[in-house]
Amino acid sequence: MTDPILFGAAYSVYVRAARLALEEKRVRYRLVEVDVFAPDGPPADYLERQPFKRIPAFEHDGFRLYETGAITRYIDEGFAGPPLMPSAPRARARANQIISIIDNYGYRPLIWDIFVERVRAPAQGRNADEAKIAAARPSAALCLQTLNDLAESEGPYLTGTAISLADLHLAPMVAYLAMAKEGAALLAAQPRLSRWWQAMRERPSIAATRSPLE
Repeated sequence: MTDPILFGAAYSVYVRAARLALEEKRVRYRLVEVDVFAPDGPPADYLERQPFKRIPAFEHDGFRLYETGAITRYIDEGFAGPPLMPSAPRARARANQIISIIDNYGYRPLIWDIFVERVRAPAQGRNADEAKIAAARPSAALCLQTLNDLAESEGPYLTGTAISLADLHLAPMVAYLAMAKEGAALLAAQPRLSRWWQAMRERPSIAATRSPLE
């Protein structure tokens, strides 16, 4: 059996989520860098792997897959190692709910509207779009409040004492969000999420997948 290959950029939050799953399962893998934001776009042959020009894509023993949720679930179910989803139906449903919330309501305001504008824009030599940041704050706050309320009170992870794909899905976005002053303040206002993030930061998988933008 060959090592799986993950295609995508190390800076991507979704690529990092898949890498975190591989690290937590202790699976050897190869990362092939693909930058969909390159001037000429992704390589032409990458479209055979991902026709929508998104990252990541994945291959294992000739089996090709894309969409982060599908990839991380395959990693969890297809490899030995500690399980990354709860076995109890309600806890499992909660983990899937959290992942859906992150994708549908969190990614845009947390990453594109706050992190990119506050952190990446100055690094790229342009002024932050203050109106975009201000407009995103209510949505970001609602998302974080909701996740804080759904998180298990005993923790330290979102669904209880064991780490899950929900934690691995959220961690890359919070790592970026906390780099922006607005994001750090929004996170600090949520006590369970703040404690969760402290626990996540101590995991070796977080260090092993550190983004080049951090």
